[in-house]
Amino acid sequence: MRRLGLLVLCAAGALGCRDTSRFSSDGDRFEGPVVKGGFVRTGLGEDARLCMTLDTNHLQDAPGNISSTDGRFKDTPLRSIPQIWHDPLSTLNFGEGRVQNLIYSATPVDGGADVMVVISLMESTGIEVRMLRSAPPPAVPVQVTTDAPVTPSTAPAPAPAPSPTSDPIFGVFTLKRQPGSCD
Repeated sequence: MRRLGLLVLCAAGALGCRDTSRFSSDGDRFEGPVVKGGFVRTGLGEDARLCMTLDTNHLQDAPGNISSTDGRFKDTPLRSIPQIWHDPLSTLNFGEGRVQNLIYSATPVDGGADVMVVISLMESTGIEVRMLRSAPPPAVPVQVTTDAPVTPSTAPAPAPAPSPTSDPIFGVFTLKRQPGSCD
């Protein structure tokens, strides 16, 4: 009876493990387009494509590289955030059909502000990649009092416009395994 209990416990533990090895590029690449809908995309052209290599044996130190057709990334390393692996964010789970979600950072080739890269390894063996950086600048409300008219010299200054190296970005890419490396 003790052996049966141990066998059941081991089997249950094996089912709980997430085997991500099938997502390693192994000489191939994962590539695909950005989702076309403007309501889920900003700062990226509707024809943007992303190419990624991934090494699931090194998810915590050197997971892979990304390149994009808009030139923002060119064989750019995905950088692991060491503290995440010791935080509940490492178990981030959203939506159905995901084997594992991973969070990295990547620096654009123009040296602009880093982009957060959220990678979802999908049960369908594809990969979803979400890129996000910043948010639109806040709207500065103009306060009008009845005591004095608002003039250019008394009006609040508008919020500074984001620079091209820190413009907001949000996009979802759907990647599929393709033969060969990223060009």
